[in-house]
Amino acid sequence: MGDYKRTVKRIQQNITKELPGLTAQLKMAPLLSDGAEFPLTPSKTAKQSAVLIGIYPKNHNAHTILIKRAVYDGVHSGQVSFPGGKYEDQDSDLVETALREAQEEVGITPQNVEIIGRLTPLFISVSNMLVLPVVGLMPEPKNLLLNLQEVEYTISPSLMHLKSKACLSVKTINSLNRLITAPYFDAENEMIWGATAMIISELTELY
Repeated sequence: MGDYKRTVKRIQQNITKELPGLTAQLKMAPLLSDGAEFPLTPSKTAKQSAVLIGIYPKNHNAHTILIKRAVYDGVHSGQVSFPGGKYEDQDSDLVETALREAQEEVGITPQNVEIIGRLTPLFISVSNMLVLPVVGLMPEPKNLLLNLQEVEYTISPSLMHLKSKACLSVKTINSLNRLITAPYFDAENEMIWGATAMIISELTELY
């Protein structure tokens, strides 16, 4: 059994059990310079949203696809994240939200994605969003169609790289005129931090 099949089997087995949840997410949670934590309890006005963690085989290893967001006038400008976005009225549920957004942002065909489960929802206070990470299996994405208004490019780290302690680091950054101590994953010379790192932190405990 290759790494891809072994990794996927573990995720499929563990995603149906009690999830690692907030404890795992907090391992990669950023802190404000005064040591304060970001709010974790969703506000009553929090918008529902979802992201797709698409897992696929590449050279017999399990990989996932992340996007480098285009620079825009917003809180997540230029950051690395999973494809995803806000729930829309036409979506039947948040799984459809994740699939629709992945198709709109990078051209992933929803019919090619086999949904195997969901991770723990995560509240992102700076954008007032409650994000559901949706996990799916898919073929290796080729000939992606990027929405260049939203996505600058994609990266495709292996899941085993993200699980490696060698890719973990911490950096102090200035975000929205606030100093933040941010744990992050270093993948393909990109800094993956914030909510995306917190989601990955839970994912890596499943395999």
